[in-house]
Amino acid sequence: MLLEAVLGVGTDLELRTTLQHIVDSATELTGARYGALGVVDPERHRLTELFTSGMTDEERQRIGRLPDGRTGLVGVLVQDPRPLRLDDLTADPRSAGVPEGHPEMHTFLGVPIRVHTEVFGNLYLTEKRTGGFTEEDLALLRVLASQAGIAIGNARLYGTARQRERWIEGAAAVTTALLTGESAEDALMTVAERARVLAGASAGVVLQPTAEGGMEIVAASTTDDPGDLVGTTIAPGSPVLVQLLGGEPVFIEDSATDPRMTTAVRSRFGPSMMLPLQSGGRLIGTLALPRRRGDPPYSAVDRLLASQFASQAALALVLADARHDRERLAVFEDRDRIARDLHDLVVQRLFATEMMLESTRRRASGSSDEDALLGRAVDELDSTIQEVRTTIFALQQPPADAPASFRGRVLRETGGAAVLLGFQPSVHFSGAVDTLAEDDQAAGLLSALRGALAAVHRRSGVTAVTVEVSAGSDGLRLRVDDDGTPPATVTWP
Repeated sequence: MLLEAVLGVGTDLELRTTLQHIVDSATELTGARYGALGVVDPERHRLTELFTSGMTDEERQRIGRLPDGRTGLVGVLVQDPRPLRLDDLTADPRSAGVPEGHPEMHTFLGVPIRVHTEVFGNLYLTEKRTGGFTEEDLALLRVLASQAGIAIGNARLYGTARQRERWIEGAAAVTTALLTGESAEDALMTVAERARVLAGASAGVVLQPTAEGGMEIVAASTTDDPGDLVGTTIAPGSPVLVQLLGGEPVFIEDSATDPRMTTAVRSRFGPSMMLPLQSGGRLIGTLALPRRRGDPPYSAVDRLLASQFASQAALALVLADARHDRERLAVFEDRDRIARDLHDLVVQRLFATEMMLESTRRRASGSSDEDALLGRAVDELDSTIQEVRTTIFALQQPPADAPASFRGRVLRETGGAAVLLGFQPSVHFSGAVDTLAEDDQAAGLLSALRGALAAVHRRSGVTAVTVEVSAGSDGLRLRVDDDGTPPATVTWP
Protein backbone atom coordinates (compact mmCIF):
# COMPACT_ATOMS: atom_id res chain seq x y z
CA MET A 1 0.00 0.00 0.00
CA LEU A 2 2.88 2.37 0.79
CA LEU A 3 4.50 1.63 -2.58
CA GLU A 4 1.23 2.28 -4.41
CA ALA A 5 0.73 5.50 -2.46
CA VAL A 6 4.28 6.70 -3.20
CA LEU A 7 3.90 5.93 -6.88
CA GLY A 8 0.48 7.55 -6.98
CA VAL A 9 1.42 10.93 -5.52
CA GLY A 10 3.91 11.64 -8.32
CA THR A 11 1.68 10.87 -11.29
CA ASP A 12 0.25 14.37 -11.76
CA LEU A 13 2.05 17.67 -12.29
CA GLU A 14 -0.95 19.85 -11.46
CA LEU A 15 -0.38 21.03 -7.88
CA ARG A 16 -3.95 21.01 -6.55
CA THR A 17 -4.61 17.55 -7.96
CA THR A 18 -1.36 16.32 -6.40
CA LEU A 19 -2.29 17.72 -2.97
CA GLN A 20 -5.71 16.08 -2.99
CA HIS A 21 -4.17 12.80 -4.04
CA ILE A 22 -1.65 12.99 -1.16
CA VAL A 23 -4.30 13.45 1.54
CA ASP A 24 -6.47 10.71 0.04
CA SER A 25 -3.47 8.34 -0.04
CA ALA A 26 -2.48 9.17 3.55
CA THR A 27 -6.02 8.52 4.81
CA GLU A 28 -6.22 5.16 3.05
CA LEU A 29 -2.68 4.13 4.06
CA THR A 30 -3.20 4.67 7.79
CA GLY A 31 -6.85 3.61 7.96
CA ALA A 32 -7.95 7.07 9.16
CA ARG A 33 -11.54 8.21 8.83
CA TYR A 34 -10.71 11.88 8.23
CA GLY A 35 -7.66 13.53 6.72
CA ALA A 36 -6.56 17.05 5.84
CA LEU A 37 -3.57 18.69 4.19
CA GLY A 38 -2.98 22.29 5.19
CA VAL A 39 -0.81 24.54 3.00
CA VAL A 40 1.29 26.86 5.17
CA ASP A 41 2.10 30.44 4.19
CA PRO A 42 5.76 30.83 5.26
CA GLU A 43 5.48 34.61 5.55
CA ARG A 44 2.29 34.73 7.63
CA HIS A 45 2.68 31.38 9.46
CA ARG A 46 -0.90 30.35 8.88
CA LEU A 47 -2.86 28.03 6.58
CA THR A 48 -3.88 29.41 3.21
CA GLU A 49 -5.63 26.28 1.90
CA LEU A 50 -6.96 23.06 3.39
CA PHE A 51 -7.58 19.90 1.35
CA THR A 52 -9.76 17.34 3.13
CA SER A 53 -10.62 13.68 2.75
CA GLY A 54 -13.37 11.55 4.28
CA MET A 55 -15.97 14.31 4.71
CA THR A 56 -19.21 14.51 2.81
CA ASP A 57 -20.45 17.74 1.26
CA GLU A 58 -23.06 18.04 4.01
CA GLU A 59 -20.40 17.75 6.72
CA ARG A 60 -18.27 20.39 5.00
CA GLN A 61 -21.27 22.75 4.87
CA ARG A 62 -22.01 22.21 8.56
CA ILE A 63 -18.45 23.07 9.51
CA GLY A 64 -18.46 26.30 7.53
CA ARG A 65 -15.16 28.10 7.77
CA LEU A 66 -12.18 25.75 8.12
CA PRO A 67 -9.36 26.48 10.63
CA ASP A 68 -6.68 28.96 9.57
CA GLY A 69 -3.85 27.38 11.56
CA ARG A 70 -3.55 30.04 14.24
CA THR A 71 -5.00 27.96 17.13
CA GLY A 72 -5.44 24.37 18.27
CA LEU A 73 -3.45 21.33 17.22
CA VAL A 74 -3.53 22.56 13.64
CA GLY A 75 -1.72 25.67 14.79
CA VAL A 76 0.74 23.64 16.89
CA LEU A 77 2.14 21.93 13.80
CA VAL A 78 2.25 25.26 11.94
CA GLN A 79 4.31 26.88 14.70
CA ASP A 80 6.33 23.75 15.57
CA PRO A 81 6.53 21.45 12.48
CA ARG A 82 7.35 18.13 14.15
CA PRO A 83 5.44 14.79 14.05
CA LEU A 84 2.64 14.62 16.63
CA ARG A 85 0.65 11.50 17.72
CA LEU A 86 -2.18 11.56 20.27
CA ASP A 87 -4.50 8.83 21.52
CA ASP A 88 -7.13 11.36 22.60
CA LEU A 89 -6.85 14.89 21.33
CA THR A 90 -9.78 16.03 23.52
CA ALA A 91 -7.59 15.45 26.59
CA ASP A 92 -4.74 17.60 25.23
CA PRO A 93 -4.83 21.19 26.53
CA ARG A 94 -3.53 22.45 23.20
CA SER A 95 -6.65 21.20 21.42
CA ALA A 96 -8.89 24.20 20.82
CA GLY A 97 -10.69 26.02 18.07
CA VAL A 98 -12.45 22.97 16.61
CA PRO A 99 -15.24 24.37 14.38
CA GLU A 100 -18.83 23.72 15.35
CA GLY A 101 -20.38 20.88 13.38
CA HIS A 102 -17.07 19.07 12.97
CA PRO A 103 -17.41 15.26 13.39
CA GLU A 104 -16.25 13.86 16.73
CA MET A 105 -12.50 13.19 16.85
CA HIS A 106 -10.20 11.44 19.35
CA THR A 107 -7.10 9.81 17.84
CA PHE A 108 -4.77 12.21 15.99
CA LEU A 109 -1.65 11.93 13.85
CA GLY A 110 0.13 14.84 12.20
CA VAL A 111 3.40 15.25 10.25
CA PRO A 112 4.94 18.15 8.32
CA ILE A 113 5.57 18.02 4.58
CA ARG A 114 8.87 19.57 3.59
CA VAL A 115 9.90 20.69 0.13
CA HIS A 116 13.69 20.80 0.32
CA THR A 117 14.24 22.68 3.62
CA GLU A 118 10.97 24.63 3.56
CA VAL A 119 7.82 23.48 5.34
CA PHE A 120 5.16 23.41 2.63
CA GLY A 121 2.32 22.19 4.82
CA ASN A 122 1.10 19.56 7.28
CA LEU A 123 -0.80 16.29 7.06
CA TYR A 124 -3.50 15.84 9.73
CA LEU A 125 -5.22 12.46 10.27
CA THR A 126 -7.90 11.65 12.87
CA GLU A 127 -10.15 8.80 13.96
CA LYS A 128 -8.36 5.60 12.95
CA ARG A 129 -11.02 3.04 12.14
CA THR A 130 -9.41 0.31 14.30
CA GLY A 131 -7.82 1.42 17.57
CA GLY A 132 -5.33 4.23 17.76
CA PHE A 133 -2.48 5.34 15.51
CA THR A 134 0.71 3.36 16.02
CA GLU A 135 4.39 4.07 15.58
CA GLU A 136 4.18 2.08 12.35
CA ASP A 137 1.47 4.44 11.09
CA LEU A 138 3.71 7.37 11.96
CA ALA A 139 6.65 5.79 10.12
CA LEU A 140 4.51 5.10 7.04
CA LEU A 141 3.15 8.64 7.08
CA ARG A 142 6.65 10.13 7.37
CA VAL A 143 7.78 8.14 4.33
CA LEU A 144 4.71 9.28 2.41
CA ALA A 145 5.27 12.89 3.50
CA SER A 146 8.88 12.70 2.31
CA GLN A 147 7.83 11.45 -1.13
CA ALA A 148 4.98 13.96 -1.17
CA GLY A 149 7.51 16.75 -0.68
CA ILE A 150 9.34 15.62 -3.81
CA ALA A 151 6.07 15.42 -5.78
CA ILE A 152 4.96 18.84 -4.53
CA GLY A 153 8.36 20.32 -5.43
CA ASN A 154 8.05 19.00 -8.98
CA ALA A 155 4.46 20.21 -9.28
CA ARG A 156 5.42 23.65 -7.96
CA LEU A 157 8.31 23.91 -10.41
CA TYR A 158 6.00 22.92 -13.24
CA GLY A 159 3.32 25.36 -12.11
CA THR A 160 5.86 28.18 -11.70
CA ALA A 161 7.27 27.49 -15.16
CA ARG A 162 3.79 27.59 -16.69
CA GLN A 163 2.97 30.74 -14.76
CA ARG A 164 6.23 32.40 -15.84
CA GLU A 165 5.53 31.40 -19.44
CA ARG A 166 2.10 33.07 -19.30
CA TRP A 167 3.58 36.28 -17.86
CA ILE A 168 6.32 36.34 -20.51
CA GLU A 169 3.76 35.83 -23.27
CA GLY A 170 1.62 38.57 -21.74
CA ALA A 171 4.55 41.00 -21.58
CA ALA A 172 5.46 40.22 -25.20
CA ALA A 173 1.84 40.79 -26.30
CA VAL A 174 1.75 44.13 -24.46
CA THR A 175 5.03 45.23 -26.05
CA THR A 176 3.78 44.28 -29.52
CA ALA A 177 0.48 46.09 -28.98
CA LEU A 178 2.16 49.25 -27.68
CA LEU A 179 4.66 49.42 -30.53
CA THR A 180 1.98 49.12 -33.24
CA GLY A 181 0.80 52.69 -32.75
CA GLU A 182 -1.84 52.63 -30.00
CA SER A 183 -2.84 55.92 -28.41
CA ALA A 184 -1.62 56.72 -24.89
CA GLU A 185 -5.04 55.90 -23.36
CA ASP A 186 -5.30 52.59 -25.24
CA ALA A 187 -1.73 51.68 -24.26
CA LEU A 188 -2.42 52.11 -20.55
CA MET A 189 -5.67 50.15 -20.86
CA THR A 190 -3.78 47.32 -22.59
CA VAL A 191 -1.33 47.12 -19.68
CA ALA A 192 -4.14 47.14 -17.10
CA GLU A 193 -6.20 44.49 -18.90
CA ARG A 194 -3.33 42.06 -19.49
CA ALA A 195 -2.00 42.37 -15.94
CA ARG A 196 -5.47 41.80 -14.42
CA VAL A 197 -5.97 38.56 -16.36
CA LEU A 198 -2.47 37.24 -15.67
CA ALA A 199 -2.60 38.01 -11.94
CA GLY A 200 -6.13 36.67 -11.45
CA ALA A 201 -7.05 40.05 -9.96
CA SER A 202 -10.47 41.59 -9.60
CA ALA A 203 -9.24 44.79 -11.24
CA GLY A 204 -6.22 46.16 -13.02
CA VAL A 205 -5.72 49.92 -12.79
CA VAL A 206 -3.00 52.36 -13.83
CA LEU A 207 -2.41 55.46 -11.72
CA GLN A 208 -0.40 58.51 -12.77
CA PRO A 209 0.95 61.41 -10.69
CA THR A 210 -1.17 64.57 -10.54
CA ALA A 211 -0.02 68.19 -10.49
CA GLU A 212 -1.18 68.47 -6.87
CA GLY A 213 1.20 65.72 -5.72
CA GLY A 214 -1.29 62.85 -5.56
CA MET A 215 -2.06 60.01 -7.96
CA GLU A 216 -5.13 59.44 -10.15
CA ILE A 217 -6.54 56.30 -11.79
CA VAL A 218 -6.41 56.98 -15.54
CA ALA A 219 -7.16 53.48 -16.84
CA ALA A 220 -9.10 50.60 -15.29
CA SER A 221 -10.01 47.06 -16.33
CA THR A 222 -12.47 45.06 -14.24
CA THR A 223 -14.84 42.14 -14.63
CA ASP A 224 -17.73 44.57 -14.14
CA ASP A 225 -18.25 48.31 -14.79
CA PRO A 226 -15.00 50.23 -14.10
CA GLY A 227 -16.71 53.62 -14.30
CA ASP A 228 -16.41 54.39 -10.59
CA LEU A 229 -12.69 53.61 -10.59
CA VAL A 230 -11.46 55.94 -13.34
CA GLY A 231 -10.83 59.37 -11.88
CA THR A 232 -10.40 58.10 -8.31
CA THR A 233 -7.47 59.92 -6.70
CA ILE A 234 -5.07 59.21 -3.87
CA ALA A 235 -4.86 62.52 -2.06
CA PRO A 236 -1.47 64.16 -1.41
CA GLY A 237 -0.10 63.17 1.97
CA SER A 238 -1.51 59.63 1.87
CA PRO A 239 0.98 57.21 3.54
CA VAL A 240 1.07 54.93 0.52
CA LEU A 241 2.15 57.78 -1.79
CA VAL A 242 5.61 58.00 -0.26
CA GLN A 243 6.41 54.53 -1.56
CA LEU A 244 4.54 54.88 -4.86
CA LEU A 245 6.07 58.21 -5.88
CA GLY A 246 9.45 56.88 -4.75
CA GLY A 247 9.10 54.01 -7.23
CA GLU A 248 8.79 51.29 -4.57
CA PRO A 249 6.31 48.39 -4.83
CA VAL A 250 3.56 48.20 -2.19
CA PHE A 251 2.04 44.87 -1.13
CA ILE A 252 -1.15 44.96 0.93
CA GLU A 253 -2.86 42.12 2.79
CA ASP A 254 -6.32 43.72 2.95
CA SER A 255 -7.04 46.98 1.14
CA ALA A 256 -10.25 47.52 3.10
CA THR A 257 -8.50 47.64 6.50
CA ASP A 258 -4.96 48.77 5.68
CA PRO A 259 -4.49 52.28 7.16
CA ARG A 260 -2.31 53.30 4.22
CA MET A 261 -5.26 53.05 1.83
CA THR A 262 -7.50 56.13 1.76
CA THR A 263 -9.57 55.84 -1.43
CA ALA A 264 -13.34 55.36 -1.30
CA VAL A 265 -13.22 52.20 -3.45
CA ARG A 266 -10.85 50.32 -1.12
CA SER A 267 -13.70 48.65 0.82
CA ARG A 268 -14.44 46.15 -1.96
CA PHE A 269 -10.85 44.89 -2.31
CA GLY A 270 -8.61 42.57 -0.29
CA PRO A 271 -5.05 41.53 -1.21
CA SER A 272 -3.40 43.99 -3.56
CA MET A 273 -0.07 44.82 -5.16
CA MET A 274 0.89 48.26 -6.39
CA LEU A 275 3.88 48.12 -8.73
CA PRO A 276 5.87 51.07 -10.13
CA LEU A 277 5.89 51.60 -13.89
CA GLN A 278 9.34 53.11 -14.26
CA SER A 279 12.16 52.87 -16.78
CA GLY A 280 15.54 54.57 -16.70
CA GLY A 281 14.69 56.34 -13.47
CA ARG A 282 11.53 57.84 -14.98
CA LEU A 283 8.28 57.09 -13.12
CA ILE A 284 5.40 56.75 -15.59
CA GLY A 285 2.82 55.64 -13.07
CA THR A 286 1.73 52.72 -10.89
CA LEU A 287 0.08 49.42 -11.81
CA ALA A 288 -2.35 48.27 -9.09
CA LEU A 289 -3.78 44.73 -9.04
CA PRO A 290 -6.33 44.31 -6.23
CA ARG A 291 -8.24 41.09 -5.56
CA ARG A 292 -11.65 40.85 -3.93
CA ARG A 293 -11.97 40.47 -0.18
CA GLY A 294 -11.57 36.84 0.83
CA ASP A 295 -9.47 35.92 -2.22
CA PRO A 296 -6.10 34.24 -1.56
CA PRO A 297 -3.14 36.57 -1.03
CA TYR A 298 -0.43 36.96 -3.62
CA SER A 299 2.49 34.56 -3.30
CA ALA A 300 6.15 35.48 -3.58
CA VAL A 301 6.17 34.09 -7.14
CA ASP A 302 3.12 36.20 -8.03
CA ARG A 303 4.87 39.32 -6.75
CA LEU A 304 8.10 38.58 -8.59
CA LEU A 305 6.46 37.86 -11.94
CA ALA A 306 4.11 40.85 -11.69
CA SER A 307 7.04 43.14 -10.85
CA GLN A 308 8.96 41.88 -13.88
CA PHE A 309 5.87 42.42 -16.04
CA ALA A 310 5.53 45.98 -14.77
CA SER A 311 9.17 46.72 -15.62
CA GLN A 312 8.73 45.32 -19.13
CA ALA A 313 5.46 47.21 -19.63
CA ALA A 314 7.07 50.46 -18.47
CA LEU A 315 9.90 50.03 -20.97
CA ALA A 316 7.35 49.33 -23.73
CA LEU A 317 5.40 52.47 -22.75
CA VAL A 318 8.59 54.57 -22.94
CA LEU A 319 9.49 53.10 -26.33
CA ALA A 320 5.95 53.64 -27.62
CA ASP A 321 6.02 57.23 -26.38
CA ALA A 322 9.39 57.82 -28.07
CA ARG A 323 8.06 56.31 -31.29
CA HIS A 324 5.01 58.56 -31.13
CA ASP A 325 7.27 61.59 -30.59
CA ARG A 326 9.36 60.63 -33.62
CA GLU A 327 6.24 60.32 -35.75
CA ARG A 328 5.00 63.72 -34.59
CA LEU A 329 8.42 65.24 -35.29
CA ALA A 330 8.31 63.81 -38.81
CA VAL A 331 4.87 65.36 -39.29
CA PHE A 332 6.09 68.73 -38.01
CA GLU A 333 9.12 68.62 -40.29
CA ASP A 334 6.90 67.79 -43.26
CA ARG A 335 4.51 70.62 -42.39
CA ASP A 336 7.42 73.04 -42.03
CA ARG A 337 8.71 72.01 -45.44
CA ILE A 338 5.30 72.55 -47.04
CA ALA A 339 4.96 75.92 -45.32
CA ARG A 340 8.43 76.92 -46.51
CA ASP A 341 7.64 75.89 -50.07
CA LEU A 342 4.36 77.83 -50.00
CA HIS A 343 6.10 80.92 -48.67
CA ASP A 344 9.20 80.81 -50.85
CA LEU A 345 7.53 79.78 -54.11
CA VAL A 346 3.79 80.37 -54.19
CA VAL A 347 3.47 83.59 -52.16
CA GLN A 348 6.49 85.25 -53.80
CA ARG A 349 5.21 84.47 -57.30
CA LEU A 350 1.69 85.63 -56.48
CA PHE A 351 3.04 88.82 -54.95
CA ALA A 352 5.21 89.47 -58.03
CA THR A 353 2.22 88.88 -60.31
CA GLU A 354 0.11 91.26 -58.22
CA MET A 355 2.80 93.96 -58.47
CA MET A 356 3.00 93.55 -62.26
CA LEU A 357 -0.77 93.81 -62.62
CA GLU A 358 -0.85 96.86 -60.35
CA SER A 359 1.89 98.50 -62.43
CA THR A 360 0.05 97.62 -65.66
CA ARG A 361 -3.18 99.09 -64.33
CA ARG A 362 -1.49 102.39 -63.49
CA ARG A 363 0.09 102.70 -66.93
CA ALA A 364 -2.93 101.46 -68.87
CA SER A 365 -4.96 104.11 -70.72
CA GLY A 366 -7.78 101.79 -71.63
CA SER A 367 -11.45 101.97 -70.74
CA SER A 368 -12.82 102.01 -67.23
CA ASP A 369 -14.03 98.44 -67.72
CA GLU A 370 -10.48 97.24 -68.36
CA ASP A 371 -9.27 99.23 -65.37
CA ALA A 372 -11.97 97.66 -63.18
CA LEU A 373 -11.05 94.19 -64.48
CA LEU A 374 -7.41 94.71 -63.59
CA GLY A 375 -8.46 96.01 -60.16
CA ARG A 376 -10.51 92.90 -59.47
CA ALA A 377 -7.60 90.71 -60.56
CA VAL A 378 -5.30 92.55 -58.13
CA ASP A 379 -7.87 92.12 -55.33
CA GLU A 380 -8.24 88.41 -56.05
CA LEU A 381 -4.48 87.94 -55.96
CA ASP A 382 -4.28 89.84 -52.67
CA SER A 383 -7.03 87.67 -51.22
CA THR A 384 -5.25 84.53 -52.45
CA ILE A 385 -2.02 85.68 -50.80
CA GLN A 386 -3.88 86.14 -47.51
CA GLU A 387 -5.39 82.65 -47.81
CA VAL A 388 -1.99 81.07 -48.48
CA ARG A 389 -0.42 82.93 -45.56
CA THR A 390 -3.22 81.73 -43.29
CA THR A 391 -2.58 78.17 -44.49
CA ILE A 392 1.15 78.57 -43.80
CA PHE A 393 0.37 79.68 -40.26
CA ALA A 394 -2.01 76.77 -39.72
CA LEU A 395 0.67 74.33 -40.89
CA GLN A 396 3.04 75.72 -38.28
CA GLN A 397 0.60 74.90 -35.45
CA PRO A 398 0.79 71.53 -33.64
CA PRO A 399 -2.03 69.36 -35.05
CA ALA A 400 -3.38 68.19 -31.68
CA ASP A 401 -2.36 70.84 -29.17
CA ALA A 402 -4.48 73.84 -28.28
CA PRO A 403 -3.08 76.95 -30.08
CA ALA A 404 -1.31 79.43 -27.84
CA SER A 405 -1.49 82.44 -30.19
CA PHE A 406 -4.54 84.57 -30.89
CA ARG A 407 -4.34 83.84 -34.62
CA GLY A 408 -4.37 80.10 -33.88
CA ARG A 409 -7.43 80.46 -31.62
CA VAL A 410 -9.33 82.22 -34.41
CA LEU A 411 -8.42 79.43 -36.83
CA ARG A 412 -9.55 76.83 -34.28
CA GLU A 413 -12.97 78.54 -33.95
CA THR A 414 -13.50 78.65 -37.72
CA GLY A 415 -12.21 75.10 -38.11
CA GLY A 416 -14.71 73.87 -35.53
CA ALA A 417 -17.54 75.75 -37.27
CA ALA A 418 -16.63 74.11 -40.57
CA VAL A 419 -17.86 70.77 -39.22
CA LEU A 420 -21.35 72.22 -38.68
CA LEU A 421 -21.48 74.48 -41.74
CA GLY A 422 -20.28 71.85 -44.20
CA PHE A 423 -17.59 74.12 -45.65
CA GLN A 424 -14.49 75.93 -44.43
CA PRO A 425 -14.93 79.66 -43.77
CA SER A 426 -12.38 81.93 -45.50
CA VAL A 427 -10.18 83.70 -42.92
CA HIS A 428 -8.13 86.87 -43.53
CA PHE A 429 -5.75 88.57 -41.11
CA SER A 430 -4.28 92.03 -41.47
CA GLY A 431 -1.90 93.76 -39.14
CA ALA A 432 0.06 92.36 -36.19
CA VAL A 433 -2.95 90.62 -34.63
CA ASP A 434 -0.85 88.40 -32.33
CA THR A 435 1.16 91.31 -31.00
CA LEU A 436 -1.71 93.76 -30.49
CA ALA A 437 -4.30 91.30 -29.18
CA GLU A 438 -4.85 91.92 -25.46
CA ASP A 439 -6.60 89.34 -23.33
CA ASP A 440 -9.90 91.15 -22.87
CA GLN A 441 -10.11 92.22 -26.52
CA ALA A 442 -9.19 88.73 -27.71
CA ALA A 443 -11.87 87.15 -25.52
CA GLY A 444 -14.50 89.64 -26.77
CA LEU A 445 -13.62 89.05 -30.41
CA LEU A 446 -13.68 85.27 -30.06
CA SER A 447 -17.07 85.45 -28.34
CA ALA A 448 -18.43 87.63 -31.14
CA LEU A 449 -16.95 85.27 -33.75
CA ARG A 450 -18.63 82.25 -32.15
CA GLY A 451 -21.95 84.08 -32.06
CA ALA A 452 -21.66 85.13 -35.70
CA LEU A 453 -20.78 81.62 -36.89
CA ALA A 454 -23.67 80.19 -34.85
CA ALA A 455 -26.03 82.71 -36.53
CA VAL A 456 -24.74 81.67 -39.96
CA HIS A 457 -25.42 78.03 -39.12
CA ARG A 458 -29.04 78.89 -38.31
CA ARG A 459 -29.55 80.58 -41.70
CA SER A 460 -30.38 78.59 -44.81
CA GLY A 461 -28.78 78.91 -48.23
CA VAL A 462 -25.36 80.01 -46.98
CA THR A 463 -22.50 78.50 -49.01
CA ALA A 464 -19.60 80.81 -48.16
CA VAL A 465 -18.44 82.79 -45.12
CA THR A 466 -15.60 85.30 -44.99
CA VAL A 467 -13.95 86.18 -41.67
CA GLU A 468 -11.68 89.25 -41.53
CA VAL A 469 -9.63 90.06 -38.44
CA SER A 470 -7.56 93.26 -38.43
CA ALA A 471 -5.38 94.96 -35.87
CA GLY A 472 -4.52 98.65 -35.77
CA SER A 473 -3.79 101.47 -33.40
CA ASP A 474 -7.42 101.42 -32.23
CA GLY A 475 -7.33 97.71 -31.37
CA LEU A 476 -8.87 94.60 -32.93
CA ARG A 477 -11.70 94.51 -35.44
CA LEU A 478 -13.82 91.64 -36.74
CA ARG A 479 -16.01 91.36 -39.81
CA VAL A 480 -18.00 88.27 -40.78
CA ASP A 481 -19.80 88.17 -44.17
CA ASP A 482 -21.95 85.41 -45.67
CA ASP A 483 -23.63 84.92 -49.07
CA GLY A 484 -27.07 84.11 -47.76
CA THR A 485 -30.32 85.65 -49.03
CA PRO A 486 -30.07 88.43 -48.18
CA PRO A 487 -26.32 88.55 -47.34
CA ALA A 488 -25.53 89.29 -43.71
CA THR A 489 -22.62 91.12 -42.11
CA VAL A 490 -21.50 91.12 -38.50
CA THR A 491 -18.87 93.59 -37.23
CA TRP A 492 -17.10 93.88 -33.91
CA PRO A 493 -16.69 96.11 -31.96
